[in-house]
Amino acid sequence: MNSLLRLSQLAGPAHIRALHSSSSVWSKVPLSKFEPNAYLPYERLSQNVKIVKDRLKRPLTLSEKILYGHLDQPKTQDIERGISYLRLRPDRVAMQDATAQMAMLQFISSGLPKTAVPSTIHCDHLIEAQKGGAQDLARAKDLNKEVFNFLATAGSKYGVGFWKPGSGIIHQIILENYAFPGLLLIGTDSHTPNGGGLGGLCIGVGGADAVDVMADIPWELKCPKVIGIKLTGKLNGWTSAKDIILKVADILTVKGGTGAIVEYYGPGVDSLSATGMGTICNMGAEIGATTSVFPYNESMYKYLEATGRKDIADEARKYKDLLTADDGAHYDQIIEINLDTLTPHVNGPFTPDLASPIDKLGENAKKNGWPLDVKVSLIGSCTNSSYEDMTRAASIAKQALDKGLKAKTIFTITPGSEQVRATIERDGLSKIFADFGGMVLANACGPCIGQWDRQDVKKGEKNTIVTSYNRNFTGRNDANPATHGFVTSPDITTAMAISGRLDFNPLTDELTAADGSKFKLQPPTGLDLPPKGYDPGEDTFQAPTGKGQVDVAPTSDRLQLLAPFDKWDGKDLTDLKILIKVKGKCTTDHISAAGPWLKYRGHLDNISNNLFLTAVNAENGEMNKVKNQVTGEYGPVPATARKYKADGVKWVAIGDENYGEGSSREHAALEPRHLGGRAIIVKSFARIHETNLKKQGMLPLTFANPADYDKIDPSDDVSIVGLASFAPGKPLTAIFKKQNGSKVEVTLNHTFNEQQIEWFKAGSALNRMKEVFAKSK
Repeated sequence: MNSLLRLSQLAGPAHIRALHSSSSVWSKVPLSKFEPNAYLPYERLSQNVKIVKDRLKRPLTLSEKILYGHLDQPKTQDIERGISYLRLRPDRVAMQDATAQMAMLQFISSGLPKTAVPSTIHCDHLIEAQKGGAQDLARAKDLNKEVFNFLATAGSKYGVGFWKPGSGIIHQIILENYAFPGLLLIGTDSHTPNGGGLGGLCIGVGGADAVDVMADIPWELKCPKVIGIKLTGKLNGWTSAKDIILKVADILTVKGGTGAIVEYYGPGVDSLSATGMGTICNMGAEIGATTSVFPYNESMYKYLEATGRKDIADEARKYKDLLTADDGAHYDQIIEINLDTLTPHVNGPFTPDLASPIDKLGENAKKNGWPLDVKVSLIGSCTNSSYEDMTRAASIAKQALDKGLKAKTIFTITPGSEQVRATIERDGLSKIFADFGGMVLANACGPCIGQWDRQDVKKGEKNTIVTSYNRNFTGRNDANPATHGFVTSPDITTAMAISGRLDFNPLTDELTAADGSKFKLQPPTGLDLPPKGYDPGEDTFQAPTGKGQVDVAPTSDRLQLLAPFDKWDGKDLTDLKILIKVKGKCTTDHISAAGPWLKYRGHLDNISNNLFLTAVNAENGEMNKVKNQVTGEYGPVPATARKYKADGVKWVAIGDENYGEGSSREHAALEPRHLGGRAIIVKSFARIHETNLKKQGMLPLTFANPADYDKIDPSDDVSIVGLASFAPGKPLTAIFKKQNGSKVEVTLNHTFNEQQIEWFKAGSALNRMKEVFAKSK
């Protein structure tokens, strides 16, 4: 009997699913041109939605239809927003090259022969911006040859499509080739929600979740609440789709969307392009949302048609009722935004939810001491690199050129894909940017994720950069904590490149032309889609063969086969040390830095040397300096953790609000476990990171009373008790023993369900998967 089918039987009562059969056999429209034998799931989704609606007896939102349509057991699944855990069958998996390394290493160790759903790997994270697209790509291919070869051969053998370096950013490739209305996709990157621009639920997860789905095990998600955002009016002038999500971030903050799907609706939706909707969904990750989605509309049809998928567009049109919300559907929160009156926004610095309307930015900058001279302007990235974005930015650059001006700042352009790069080059946009003084970077993430060899300022030098990216945490783009990063639209970014000033308002302020005359920039103009169609550029896709050899050299410093974590010994965790008590914001960048560390994403031991490097120690206000509570000596955080591990000392970390926000990187969960951590105790967690910690056998716990954070001293010994009766909904207790011998007892909450408790007992989700697989033989 096929091992994958045996696993399916264990996953749910009498449930058997053949390879690549997550999509309905009733429809004969392929999911993509790369998977001619996997079909659109609309008939199955319709049947499942009917089952659920008959049970719930209420109208459904669009996101509910897509989620519940993908339920593993729609007839019996408990469904309560914010409470129950849904067991889902996603249509496909997407992995970027940094997270794919660990995901594929885990999949290989599971012993399964082939992925159970269509899956892809995208090489976009390991290309550093330095000298320009062609040179940087060639350098990255050479530096990362071992990793790219591993991913290419592993993908070929295990049934995973491989997009080579230079093909583009994962989210743009998904939008161009794989996203469709009604899709449920999980991707190992936090900006996976970009696909919501084509009406799919695309959700960022850790690599361990991807392994579950590739192994034909139902994927678990806590049933999200639904935030409705009603759009009225129509965008005009300098206001763009980016300003919608910048305003939403202002309203909801970086944690306001946690545990919820953001669903857009209303008459304003029809005025947006599909790629503009993608921009909005992409940056929804910055408000902590599970994902974001737009209802099916004609903009989606036009984009699908323009990208060679008219058959999918026609099929989606038939199921429009399935792909839009029911009348009277209930939202847990409703926000209304009038696009007629929305103005351009600039968010930052240091956090993507600190919003300044363009007419208030200069005032806010002067009041707060933000550097007014803009050093670098960067457009593109997965958030804003569509043809529409590029044509609008080019229209502004052309106005400057016509007046004899060029960019005053360094100006870079990151195409989202080879298709976008080839098309803007063919249509003359790249020449406009070059004449403007811009540098076209590789089709990759680049500076947006810290892959930037920046040379124009020294480390620690206070400066300002303006980008059309999605994220601007401290040190995010250039590893310089003094860099003030602001996120906005490509339009405003380009305008500020001309002025060189953060306090420049293109709606009202004048510029001086080369001949000394004064002029104002006119609002940008652009095209949703290229009139001549898209130029696909170079073919960069490798189809899987199901054959070949995958090798990992024991001496490699880039790749390392995984050893299983220890099982729980059945006892309470006693006399744990506190490795660090983190003060303030602690994103996954603080826990596991990106940038130069990305090259070690396939080598757990080596990348663990970046653990908590930029987290602020509450004891002394310093980064990467903690006290070894056994020896009394101060040292770097990773070295202290390694010393504890070598001496058999287990430890915990203490954190603040929204711990683990930001990127989906699972290394931020793997590293603490690898170096001897057993629990992370915080005021609150970001969704993806909390799940990732559970997957690795860690205990993510929250203070029942957040004020108890202040009762904890870094020198306390910690015991976590009550594990013998560990159960869903039942709090645990932590006893903090002070140096004077006194004790503080604290109640800790958790969100573990029965299956996740099994992960903890087995030592990790992967260990549990192996146990199930072994029993099925």
